[in-house]
Amino acid sequence: MRSGAFGAQLGSVYSPSAPAWAEPSRAERSRATPNRTEANRNGTNPTEPSRTEPSHPLSVYRRLKMGGAVSAGEDNDELIDNLKEAQYIRTELVEQAFRAIDRADYYLEEFKDNAYKDLAWKHGNIHLSAPCIYSEVMEALDLQPGLSFLNLGSGTGYLSSMVGLILGPFGVNHGVELHSDVIEYAKQKLDFFIKTSDSFDKFEFCEPSFVIGNCLEISPDCTQYDRVYCGAGVQKEHEDYMKNLLKVGGILVMPLEEKLTKITRTGPSAWETKKILAVSFAPLIQPNHTDSGKSRLVHLPPVAVRSLQDLARIAIRGTIKKIIHQEAMSRAGNGLKNPPRFKRRRVRRRRMETIVFLDKEVFASRISSPSDDNNNSEDMDEERPEEEEETKPSELKPDPPVNFLREKVLSLPLPDPLKYYLLYYREK
Repeated sequence: MRSGAFGAQLGSVYSPSAPAWAEPSRAERSRATPNRTEANRNGTNPTEPSRTEPSHPLSVYRRLKMGGAVSAGEDNDELIDNLKEAQYIRTELVEQAFRAIDRADYYLEEFKDNAYKDLAWKHGNIHLSAPCIYSEVMEALDLQPGLSFLNLGSGTGYLSSMVGLILGPFGVNHGVELHSDVIEYAKQKLDFFIKTSDSFDKFEFCEPSFVIGNCLEISPDCTQYDRVYCGAGVQKEHEDYMKNLLKVGGILVMPLEEKLTKITRTGPSAWETKKILAVSFAPLIQPNHTDSGKSRLVHLPPVAVRSLQDLARIAIRGTIKKIIHQEAMSRAGNGLKNPPRFKRRRVRRRRMETIVFLDKEVFASRISSPSDDNNNSEDMDEERPEEEEETKPSELKPDPPVNFLREKVLSLPLPDPLKYYLLYYREK
């Protein structure tokens, strides 16, 4: 087995001598950085170098400003609320993408209890970076509809799927992953999202395509991309290689020399570099050349032109969404919003209990009052609904979300096969 073969997978963040998660460096965790930049000029502590050495098997990623951990959430929305409060998520597009995809869906069932913690997770070759790292990456990429994106070390596809929600139907979304079992896992999760998530109908999705290979062996004749992310540590000697994957005006985000770094290509040979935060990622695995000395080139998927049929589906779905939005605005303007539900307070009459002491013995008895006799039957009638309210608090819970697009499509006077085509053959 070659050196590092049991270390960092492409896009993972582990090495033979370190656990499998990327984290802010120890120097970053030990002090506050109010301006979200490194605390000293080179970003490291001269007496305590940055390295992957968490004090717990699931190390907590620290907030840059306050030096504390982002609190765990009870569910995906609460996790996003905490990331917003800590200013990891700062734009509406990124927030919408994070809320649309439940992080727990990308965990194995037995590990889902940790899905809403700001922790990295790894099981075998499957890995997820901490939410705060993904949110910093998404913000730094400055994603827009219609752009092309390359994810080097695509892993479970969680990040690629969130990016796809922003890129829209006319974007390009490619991923390169070293391990075939991880690609299979990512395809299963992608298929589950497309078939079952209502978020798929709320957005126009740019479906990611994954290929297997080492990202340092990408074919030199591949197309360039508007946005590139690398999820493993990039050595200095590979910096120019990564830069050449970018179009002019493009943005590259990658861990470079212990810093999560944003590089913008401002011209054919001009670049702007910004250090985002200190992190610890294991380095990329070096290519393993064949016996003949030749590398296995990675050929990225071609940029396919959509068929007229597919374009028609996108246009029809977009038109239906506009109609739904206009109807919703019309109802709101006419004051037809669903009125808030109030729980009716019920008055419950209580019987008077009397305790009678007789010598040294105690007897409990009930003394009826006229009002008690007159309202005995009413009491029973009132008590029963109250108990029902306690066991059925549905009045206070919001209605489950309605997939209006699906309902509208199914109500159209069209043949069923065409309806299901417009719904991408998705399950309810």
